[in-house]
Amino acid sequence: MIIAVASGKGGTGKTTISVNLAKAFGAPVQLLDCDVEEPNAHLFLRGVLIGEEEISIAVPEINATACNACDDCVKFCQFNALASFCSAPLVFPELCHGCGGCALVCPRDAIRERDFRIGVINTFVNENITLKSGCLDVGVSLASALVNSVKSRLDKGVTAILDAPPGTACPAVATLRGVDFVLLVTEPTPFGLHDLKLAVDTVRELRLPFGVVINRVGIGDDRVHRFCADEHIPVLLEIPDDRRIAEAYSKGELIVEALPEYRVLFERLWQAITREAGQGTAP
Repeated sequence: MIIAVASGKGGTGKTTISVNLAKAFGAPVQLLDCDVEEPNAHLFLRGVLIGEEEISIAVPEINATACNACDDCVKFCQFNALASFCSAPLVFPELCHGCGGCALVCPRDAIRERDFRIGVINTFVNENITLKSGCLDVGVSLASALVNSVKSRLDKGVTAILDAPPGTACPAVATLRGVDFVLLVTEPTPFGLHDLKLAVDTVRELRLPFGVVINRVGIGDDRVHRFCADEHIPVLLEIPDDRRIAEAYSKGELIVEALPEYRVLFERLWQAITREAGQGTAP
């Protein structure tokens, strides 16, 4: 089973849920940190680094001698990674998505491809947890490409948790595609409700089964609970606004280890996920 932990906004506790859910699983599990622009799962698991892999995409390189400035490649590129000034096109590798189409449409074979590094994937091991953490290079905007690379290293024979980027932009959608179940983490505040609605719309558009985790219960009001009830969305876990959790978080500690009484909540969350995912339809 592949589970994505997502949120409509940052700061709701998405990574907290992901790492503690992995720790409470009690069997071999994969944790993929797909929040490649600011990965932080490794700060809580503190596993042994067993591998680092550079990730690159193929970007065009123009042979100015062979190029006749026909601009076919420029017209083809939908990402403005090529620009023409009545000469051989300029290449902006930071905008290229590595589709290879420009080389295919070039009538003079004046384009070849070279590797362009976009980031790294680090692999850590912590007891029964294997963490694969993507980290996008500074100045690179191709988060979705790195997310896809992280997901491609997933072992489908082992239960996996995907820590998704916050929000509903392309990197989050790239993380959610193909998963079996989505946990949407929110908080009982007006901002939490607003962004939860966006996340719910996104998950429903992708036709994925999902449930909600409400974090820091007690800091706001009941509008998130009322929204979930009205929309028939299952609330699978409520975590109270407990100062001890914040203190453990500030030290990089896991809730299920620092506060063992919370382990049973995450074990019950696994049971709820299994039950809801087994229904096979989105709420």
